Amino acid sequence: MYSLGIDIGGTKCAAVIGKGELPQDTQGFILDKITFPTDVKRGWQEVVNQLLATAKELLVKNNVKYDELIGIGISCGGPLDSKKGLIQCPPNLPDWDNVPIVQMFENTFGVKTYLQNDANACAVAEWKFGAAKGYDNAVFLTFGTGMGAGLILDGKLYSGTNDMAGEVGHIRIAEDGPVGYGKRGSFEGFCSGGGIARLATEMAKTTTLSSPLLENRAEMTAKSLAVAARNGDAFAQEVYKTCAEKLGLGLSILIDILNPQAIVIGSIYERSHDLFDPIIQRVIQNEALSLSTQNCKILPAQLGDSIGDFAALGLAFTKE
Repeated sequence: MYSLGIDIGGTKCAAVIGKGELPQDTQGFILDKITFPTDVKRGWQEVVNQLLATAKELLVKNNVKYDELIGIGISCGGPLDSKKGLIQCPPNLPDWDNVPIVQMFENTFGVKTYLQNDANACAVAEWKFGAAKGYDNAVFLTFGTGMGAGLILDGKLYSGTNDMAGEVGHIRIAEDGPVGYGKRGSFEGFCSGGGIARLATEMAKTTTLSSPLLENRAEMTAKSLAVAARNGDAFAQEVYKTCAEKLGLGLSILIDILNPQAIVIGSIYERSHDLFDPIIQRVIQNEALSLSTQNCKILPAQLGDSIGDFAALGLAFTKE
């Protein structure tokens, strides 16, 4: 038996085939993959037709029959309706208005198909294959372009009434601060790639510290600031210290409300958790309930650049 995953993005799409049983480790689980540029200007029908054709090609190439699939998982940016299987105009897919993607795949392959937004799908991936494996209550935070969350509660993905659960980036962390998710001082405003760059730009206006970064503020990015911070740049270290303090506050809120066993954080934290850990642990100790804190681990995501593949495949193992 096999699993089939479809990862839909504004830049590229992928069809991935994996084994039909959850592995003890990820080595060798993914069997094959085909990608192609999305080219959104073509319109959603052409893109979906290519997705269907690519999925068929992948199965034929690997000698997999439709009835050998345990399920099909589709990961896509929201908003969407996972219950009705509809993609509803994500910002990076502008004409995808109520696209019945699940129905189209089920009609083509005759296999149960599951749709989730990418944050939820990544949460499932880290839960089934990565850092949150073995936990019944876990939170996954994207901490990349934006700040979103996927929630695993009591051993199930929780997506909310209309797939809007986990929009933690909209939480206000401070009265003032960088804009993220349309709100000044939001969790996403402080803790995202763009947020860190905007935070650095705002802090540059008042800092008394010297730094080569200040000579060309347009080139201040989360990555360049992390490199500089590790090399001893005092200004970059101050930016990451501020970001880490706000991340600690956000994590404390999640710990108090959800009482998870683990919070798994991807992207920027995954690559630079050495810059965050001492500070976020101090904030959490001061802010969150001690009984909850003692039972919650803060972990970097494990799946790295392959998380999109595992996210789509993980949904194929959904049990209703």
